Amino acid sequence: MTPAALEHELSSRTHHLPAAGLVVLTAGGAAALSVALGEPGRLVAVVLLQLALVAAWVVAVGIRGLLGSIGLGVAVAAGADAALLLPDRPQLDGLLAVLGLGFLAAVVHQMLRPAPRLYLVASLAGVVLLLSSVCALAVLLGLGRLDDGEQALVTVLLAVGAALLVGHLVDLVLPRPQITPEVPRGLLGLLLAVVAAVAVAWLRRDGDTLTDGISAAVRGAALGGVAALTGLGASYVVAERARGGWALPVVQAVLPLAAAAPLAYALTLYGTR
Repeated sequence: MTPAALEHELSSRTHHLPAAGLVVLTAGGAAALSVALGEPGRLVAVVLLQLALVAAWVVAVGIRGLLGSIGLGVAVAAGADAALLLPDRPQLDGLLAVLGLGFLAAVVHQMLRPAPRLYLVASLAGVVLLLSSVCALAVLLGLGRLDDGEQALVTVLLAVGAALLVGHLVDLVLPRPQITPEVPRGLLGLLLAVVAAVAVAWLRRDGDTLTDGISAAVRGAALGGVAALTGLGASYVVAERARGGWALPVVQAVLPLAAAAPLAYALTLYGTR
């Protein structure tokens, strides 16, 4: 697809504004639920994010075997949430079993599709990425159960949300220097997205020492970098589909949260040891 065709079929405003609005809703809403309701609020927020991603992903990328893929996504999301909530201490080991069984079920589901099985490999890859993403979102539940986990969870949500919001708004106005002709994303937006995440993490740091400030800045840079790069990848999905609709902005808003969750868990877990 040429840049001219992309501009004709999907404007930069359509590419960025709905996603920016949903970022505020998803990241801010999840943070508010966690602060207001504690663990029940976190569970509600994560379940809503998982369901939104399952519904949006299968529609956005055009996975064949839509109903079965949605069922697999919901089942794996429920299993992943249970694996993080049922043990006395949060551990990620159970996610391996859930993801492994989900992968086998995805293979069987695609093989049982009526012939001719068009786009089987592409659909299987899309389902596997979806299952990995809903499992990654479940990690937010484990993060909230760590020592100082609620503080870390809210920081992650706000930092990732800030990175995505700033990236979209900057690229809406000035997507320069453009990273690739296929998507309206620029290097300036990518860098300022990371800066925004660093600022949020630094403002929410636990202490006032130099070490605390450096640690918060490194954490924010890592989370912002992952969020910004995943957001760039989501923009490729939008450009490839080259049409509007509710599903694409949801993918842009939720997929980067899924990518950042395991990193946030690791940074919090090993940062407290």
